[in-house]
Amino acid sequence: MDFFEKAGEKISAKGRDAADKARILAETAKLKSQISTCDKVIQNNYLEIGRLYYQEYRDVPDAPFGKQCQAVSNAEQGKKELQEKIDELKKKL
Repeated sequence: MDFFEKAGEKISAKGRDAADKARILAETAKLKSQISTCDKVIQNNYLEIGRLYYQEYRDVPDAPFGKQCQAVSNAEQGKKELQEKIDELKKKL
């Protein structure tokens, strides 16, 4: 019976190891998901800060980040012009 007892102990130990590894992997996945959520919150707030900054300082000539504000304004104007072209093309349909 000694052989079967040792075999049973080894199987039990392997089962515990597998369960521990599965638990660790599940906990790791949960923590990574929480990190991802934190990253999304950070990113959204950075975007909001930038949007608010732009709205406040877009017309201030010597404002810090003036070059970036001007780039946003130019892109908005370009977007508007492109949408107008799309609207004109749709009228021709």
